[in-house]
Amino acid sequence: MSLHLGLDVGTQGTKGLVVDADAGVIVARASAEYGLIEGLEPGAAEQHPDTWTDAIRAVAAELMAADGVDPAAFASVGVSGQQHGLVVLDGEGQVVRPAKLWCDTSTVEEARELSETLGHSVPTGFTASKILWMARHEPENWARVARVFLPHDYVNWLLTDRACMEAGDASGTGFFDPEARDFRAADVQAIDPRLADLLPELIGAGEAAGTLCSRGADLLGLPKGVLVSAGGGDNMMSAVGSGASRPGVVVVSLGTSGTVFTHTLEPVVDPAGLIAPFCASVGGWLPLACVMNLTAVSDEVCSAFGRDHASLTDAARDVPIGCDGLLWLPFLAGERMPDLPDATGTLLGMRAGHLSAEVLYRAALEGTSMNLAWGVERMRSLGVGVDAVNLVGGAARNALWREILADLLNCPVTPLAEPESGALGAALQALWTWRLAQDEAVEAHQVAEPFIAAGGPATEPDAERSARYAELGQRFRDEVRARYGDV
Repeated sequence: MSLHLGLDVGTQGTKGLVVDADAGVIVARASAEYGLIEGLEPGAAEQHPDTWTDAIRAVAAELMAADGVDPAAFASVGVSGQQHGLVVLDGEGQVVRPAKLWCDTSTVEEARELSETLGHSVPTGFTASKILWMARHEPENWARVARVFLPHDYVNWLLTDRACMEAGDASGTGFFDPEARDFRAADVQAIDPRLADLLPELIGAGEAAGTLCSRGADLLGLPKGVLVSAGGGDNMMSAVGSGASRPGVVVVSLGTSGTVFTHTLEPVVDPAGLIAPFCASVGGWLPLACVMNLTAVSDEVCSAFGRDHASLTDAARDVPIGCDGLLWLPFLAGERMPDLPDATGTLLGMRAGHLSAEVLYRAALEGTSMNLAWGVERMRSLGVGVDAVNLVGGAARNALWREILADLLNCPVTPLAEPESGALGAALQALWTWRLAQDEAVEAHQVAEPFIAAGGPATEPDAERSARYAELGQRFRDEVRARYGDV
């Protein structure tokens, strides 16, 4: 038995699963939930890395106690982490301050300044603006910093005691050249002259981050010496776990944020900077569209009315397409695509009866989906073919949401059997890295494909509904531009 552990250290919780490579199955899974630090200023979104450590320990303990799991049988570990976050350590390896996360919009001014100074788009959520913000707003803390990590790099360091970074996650910092797969020296210098000495070394696709050190072994309950792969950002690992580690597969992930991505053999560069030109964590590239507001919007409706998603989904089916004129611009947390970090949510076209739970719920699904579809349209304009979609993430189970997406994208949408593609991808990248270390000539997609299966039939678009949604999508874009200008 050859076991491989995948951890997905996310914004709302940490998930873990164990893959048996010989049997080709997932043999155990566990999760632990947590939230953001409360009481911060508007726009700030932070977590202390100790929160992740505690969750990893709890998840690993549950996995190691599962039936059929033998700690002595583990060959590798892989880590997926939320992208763009800033983790800073002092010279003693202690966390200097809580991590600023991808969804933190308190660095708007720094992002705008860097976009002008560096000559390319630096979205507010990217790491570069957080570094400049800290240097300016917390100079005493910044002076203590001896190491700059992304969240998954920090976890890798805990596990291996090695400071390293890989191209996939690094390409979301705002100072990384995805075509050259290296840091932009001039950008690094412009952000802060000290930054170059604080960054970890870069490692290549398929290279291990190291092996479990004593600290990592204690954290996971595994023997020292188990291989730890490079891992990557959550989108990069989700790509591996959902089939997008080879060209021709397009994936939509429905989580706190919504993403659309695919694997390419050449970089896809958007002159407007709306489509991120990420590197893939298995070689190649991963052009990606990201909206910041997705499941959190429908969660708000559930919370407001004390209802669950299942009952509201059933009720929303009886609400006509377009919600009788109610349109929700769902920018509750600002927005990355379009680039509107200061935007707020707006309900338009309200009539009597529109403040019912079922109407608002459908408006949330439609509004977030129309914004996501806007990103898909942008990808298509850059030459990325989107003829069919694999769907992952917690909301992939929602049949009404699948129907709305299929009609908006005008292509079949297929839910995958394993919606937690980040943890699965982390385990599969670890398995691939371990097999490379055994001198096997194998591609990442060859390792991953046996574990990826449909979780049900494809939802096909309906021509009449697609035509209606095309009109609604145009109204959505017109309303956004009317309020925020030419975006």
